Amino acid sequence: MKRLLTLIMASLLFFSFVPEFASANSPTSLISTAKKYMGTPYRLGGTTPTAFDCSGFTQYVFKEEGISIPRTTGQQMAIGTPVTKSELEVGDLVFFNTSGRGVSHDGIYIGDNNFIHASVSKGVMISSLDDPYYWKSRYIGARRVANFTDNVSTENKVAASAPVKEIVYATRGEIAQVLAEKLDLDMTTVTMTFNDVDESNPHYKAISAVAEANIFSGDAGNFNPNKELTRAQMAKVLVGAFELRGSAIAKFSDVPTGHWATEYINILFYHEITTGYLDGTFGLSDKVSVGQLNKFIDRINN
Repeated sequence: MKRLLTLIMASLLFFSFVPEFASANSPTSLISTAKKYMGTPYRLGGTTPTAFDCSGFTQYVFKEEGISIPRTTGQQMAIGTPVTKSELEVGDLVFFNTSGRGVSHDGIYIGDNNFIHASVSKGVMISSLDDPYYWKSRYIGARRVANFTDNVSTENKVAASAPVKEIVYATRGEIAQVLAEKLDLDMTTVTMTFNDVDESNPHYKAISAVAEANIFSGDAGNFNPNKELTRAQMAKVLVGAFELRGSAIAKFSDVPTGHWATEYINILFYHEITTGYLDGTFGLSDKVSVGQLNKFIDRINN
């Protein structure tokens, strides 16, 4: 029973389905991610850092923070909770009627009556909701699609909109530590065979434990403790760590039949450990952030 509970908790840690109203790392992390793409050009239908349209930009930024929202502006306005203009908080989606035919543009509120968005004329930029020449008269509403882990008060919303450290992702060493602790692996006896891990590494004992349990393997004699893992790689790790069996065809749109991780993902899907994103993708190349990692650890401990 203890091992089963551990399976459920650790699996949720990395592959939890994100509902319409989700929890996020922090508003500062979200803004930092959004500001990385300042100046990215606009293109209708654009959904990548090469070029964005407005809803492609918001979807991409939220996805980097581990939150799945729909693709189009209309769909995005249909999720979450309505918010009045006076109640706006950093991270809320703000919507506009720029076409005269209803909602046609959106962005992310960053505090101090400003929002970041992919504009047709200048690409990703910051604008004011109170702009008397354009945005003020076209504003039609806002939706809250995420609860953040840190509460931003009225007086420090401006500070939250300032440039901050970019998002940090969990490393192999950090994930090894989580798995070693959650699985109650023996970390008293250390047998280290990796060339790039010694006692100075804070995850020295955990790395030895997961290697001894055949959960992680190295590459050419190295463990690469500072390297990040993708969700595809994590699927393999979890299946091996918890000796999962059984399979079902998940049919994620970004997971082809012949991909090396397909069977691992299908096993997770069979056990209802992962359901993927709302847009039907699994997120093969998505990385696990330290903030997301810590958030789920807090939930497990509570």
